[in-house]
Amino acid sequence: MKRDIRWYDYITINIFYFGLTARSQTLTPLVLPLLVQAFMGEEVKGAAYGNLRLWALMIAVLVQGLVGILSDRSTSRFGRRRPFILFGGVTEVLVFISIGVIAATLDGPAGYWALFGAYILSMLSSNTGHAAVQGLIPDIVPESKHGIFAGFKAFFELPAPLIFVSFVITRMVEAGNLWGALLVLSGVVLASTLLAMFAPETPIKEPPYQMDWGPVLRLVAMTAIFTVVILGSGALVNTVNSLTTGLSETAGLIVTGAVGVLGMVLAVVLGTWASVRVSIGAKASGDKKSFTWWVVNRLAFLVGSTNLASFVLYFLQERFPELEGAEAAGPTAMLVMFVGVAILISSIPAGWITDKLGRKRVCAYSGVLAMVGTIIVITSASMTQLYVGGLLVGIAIGFFYSASWALGTTLVPKEAAGRYLGIQNLAGAGAGAIGAYIGGPIGDGVGFTVLMSVFGLLFLISTLALMGITDTSLTKGQKGAEA
Repeated sequence: MKRDIRWYDYITINIFYFGLTARSQTLTPLVLPLLVQAFMGEEVKGAAYGNLRLWALMIAVLVQGLVGILSDRSTSRFGRRRPFILFGGVTEVLVFISIGVIAATLDGPAGYWALFGAYILSMLSSNTGHAAVQGLIPDIVPESKHGIFAGFKAFFELPAPLIFVSFVITRMVEAGNLWGALLVLSGVVLASTLLAMFAPETPIKEPPYQMDWGPVLRLVAMTAIFTVVILGSGALVNTVNSLTTGLSETAGLIVTGAVGVLGMVLAVVLGTWASVRVSIGAKASGDKKSFTWWVVNRLAFLVGSTNLASFVLYFLQERFPELEGAEAAGPTAMLVMFVGVAILISSIPAGWITDKLGRKRVCAYSGVLAMVGTIIVITSASMTQLYVGGLLVGIAIGFFYSASWALGTTLVPKEAAGRYLGIQNLAGAGAGAIGAYIGGPIGDGVGFTVLMSVFGLLFLISTLALMGITDTSLTKGQKGAEA
């Protein structure tokens, strides 16, 4: 960007994240679980939901990586990223309308499979825009301001839309007004898309690197490998769990939980290592080892945070039996709101704290704090205790999102930021796929409280993964000492 940063750049560069998160927080913890439960019944709702999430999110991995490459090379006079953001936002609204029609006209397995198809299309649309918007900060913003812009990104990506969904959209879902919720969501996505069109992009005259089909083929191979690893880990977990039927209840819970953690860790580490190796290639620029462990760190943390939200409705129905069906939507929204408020409190100062203390250190503290918050949630005997745990998890997420993104943007080569940050969607989309596909049957079999415990341990795994990252950037305090 040839001019100075202006105050509204913080908004236009990051506002599309508001629409993306409003979409995910409406569909993932509310609309999809309730519709899957209605279509498939209680006994297999976790597995059915996990199956839906796996295949849709693998589409997300593929689309984000592909669009990242295409937007890196775009020479459109409207900018490298903005045309893709516009396409993704507009087509997503059409998908919301189709979900409303499916919910109103279908039931049983037919309704489930129609919903499955609509959700696949939703992933195509939303991730087209998501892949493009991820390139705006590396493209436009000086590295010295990455921390504060990452803080604003975290604000628009998490607390603001979470609070909005809790107070507005969730009340409509709880009252049975699904059409109203989807129409409001459509308006939010369209408004966010329009504002993002004012991001101060400067079109490029020539692509930064020559196009060849090697990266595209590697991207397809990456997605296939990651999917196979998840399917294999899920099969391992299901096989071992089937052998625990002869054990006592306590022993069965312990073995199932331990195998669940093992399966998810295998999927996170092996899936990331193999996929990044295939997708980037041996001759890639930059510190590939640190980048890989950064993706592992993000993936492990997001397996915990994403799936706590994904399964919280089923967890509340189990923990508090008086909450049946859509009656759990209100408490679910309240918990999400507490998480959102905590993220709101922590996200903006998180950028400043990240610049002061260092990116890796803040990521490490975030993982430990999130694990403590999860323990409080799963041991809660009242909604008050539940909300306290949610607050701690929310604070951890706010700090993590800011610090982790600031860390990652220093690890990727500037000339291929869209490609690399598209590949890191292994963490964003892969988290939901791993947690839902492997975790869904665990919840169906031994309960969603055990499943929440597994997610809590993934926060600790994320902190351990930081040991593989070399952060060459200096904190402000370190720079002062060096001077």
